[in-house]
Amino acid sequence: MAVQSDKIFVNLPVKDLDKSVAFFTSIGFTFNPKFTDENATCMVISEHIYVMLLVEKYFQTFTKKAISDATKTTEVLVALSFSSREEVSELIEKAVAAGGTLYSDPNDHGFMYQHSFQDLDGHQWELFWMDPNAGNQ
Repeated sequence: MAVQSDKIFVNLPVKDLDKSVAFFTSIGFTFNPKFTDENATCMVISEHIYVMLLVEKYFQTFTKKAISDATKTTEVLVALSFSSREEVSELIEKAVAAGGTLYSDPNDHGFMYQHSFQDLDGHQWELFWMDPNAGNQ
């Protein structure tokens, strides 16, 4: 039997929860207040995808390892797909306007368009659109 899960919760450490919430709110994400307190918040990506933003001290209670400094090292790439190239570009513009930084120039492969930004804590967000008919040729 193949492993299946109903939902995914990506956990990311943040230095300042209020600033992170303001940043992600300004680019269009929402939060579930049921899973929000002074230590953490649940950012809603979709019906089945969530990102838990955890204050670093609280995040540390879940691991024995040191927390990576995302401005210097990469442990995870958060990749999100969108319905169009325009949606990707629009979210990148919002992220930069809200204080994020571009991570790379956009890549246009014809069948796939990709662009990325870093959030306030240096986490790398890969946004992409892929032609749904690309694999059917």
